[in-house]
Amino acid sequence: MGSYFLFLIIAIVTVLSPGPGVILTLTNAIRFGVSGAIGGIMGVAFGTFIVAGVSATSLGIILATSSVAFSIMKFVGAAYLIYLGLKLWRSPVIKIDASAEVITNKKRQFLEGLTLQTTNPKTVFFFISVFPQFVDYSADFVNQFVLLVVTYSSLVVVIHILYAQLAASARGWLSSARGGSIVNRLGGGTFICFGVGLASASK
Repeated sequence: MGSYFLFLIIAIVTVLSPGPGVILTLTNAIRFGVSGAIGGIMGVAFGTFIVAGVSATSLGIILATSSVAFSIMKFVGAAYLIYLGLKLWRSPVIKIDASAEVITNKKRQFLEGLTLQTTNPKTVFFFISVFPQFVDYSADFVNQFVLLVVTYSSLVVVIHILYAQLAASARGWLSSARGGSIVNRLGGGTFICFGVGLASASK
């Protein structure tokens, strides 16, 4: 694949772009530290494999061409984003102890990240539009497919960890009641906005 470098650039820009997964990582890192954000990050990364697999099958074509299938997935994703937003908005402020990390449920965070990635129809359409342009169908499709997906998922892990480290650096100020409240309101409001935006989006 001579165009792999171009795919790499597009993937980096896409992963860097703010979205529900990035907001989840930032929120978890601010509240629980970098290690407390790993579960969600791995969920988003693993969700990429599922979305890519769906996009490469007939189900991906159905989602891309059927307005009914698109609407169902769109509203499921929007409802989940709004749910996360309301949950975070109403969450009590967590007192951050600088000397000890808060124990988190990594399995729950993994599932949250996985659900965010797999219920976002825009992610499906990204892979549907990217793969045809960067895969040489006269060569081994499986190896190329794996390379692209592994590349994208690896970028998710690396870039989200960088985001988490940046967010965690602000934990000193956010250990106050005011700072924690701002995190909850800002993060929750952003999730809700993403959900409303997704619900009103069209193909």
